[in-house]
Amino acid sequence: MRRLTLLVNADNTLWESNVFFEHTLERFFSLVEPFGYARAYARHILNETERHNIQQHGYGVRSFARSLEQSYMKLAGGLAQRSALEEVASMVADLEHTPPRVLDGVPETLAYLSSRHRMILFTKGEPAEEAAKVERSGLQGFFDSIEIVTDKSIRVYRDLIDKHHVVKSHAWLVGSSALEEINPALQAGLNAAFVPHAATWNKETSELQSGTGKLLIVSSFRGLRNHF
Repeated sequence: MRRLTLLVNADNTLWESNVFFEHTLERFFSLVEPFGYARAYARHILNETERHNIQQHGYGVRSFARSLEQSYMKLAGGLAQRSALEEVASMVADLEHTPPRVLDGVPETLAYLSSRHRMILFTKGEPAEEAAKVERSGLQGFFDSIEIVTDKSIRVYRDLIDKHHVVKSHAWLVGSSALEEINPALQAGLNAAFVPHAATWNKETSELQSGTGKLLIVSSFRGLRNHF
């Protein structure tokens, strides 16, 4: 079989990500519940605050922590308590230091793929935080290169293609997000293997768009062995 280049996403592809953020959000909503706001409104305030902080400070746990603290202060008004802010700090610490929960079948599948193909881990986030997460996962040894970016636009994919001298017809992006991974990869001329996360299967599948590359949908990460 021809040696390919596989660009593999991390969050929700190799390990759980959404589940930890959702757990943190549940703790946050419980914290602000006594102020009497509907959960949908509290979520709206947090989303708007996050959007602003991402524009100003980028992605990452520190930016998320700032959003939680600021949202709490907005919702609490004059009823803010120091103990609640300490609870927010505790939530963030748990999120930051919990080892990634590697998804079922990932280590053995990476071992198989890395013996046959060039492997590039391609993930988005705050560089220092993502590097630490990769190290804690114990999966870095399966990859020839690790690329951490703050954006996954078509331009970033094209830059990565140029940097690693990737032959697009012999390269595949493996990811779990249609909007951030599969669609821009296809539009940049790469092939793409879509491995949707169980929690977002229906939503992500409906958002798939066509591109110049081939699209493969695989029900689990382990299933990649049947194609590569």
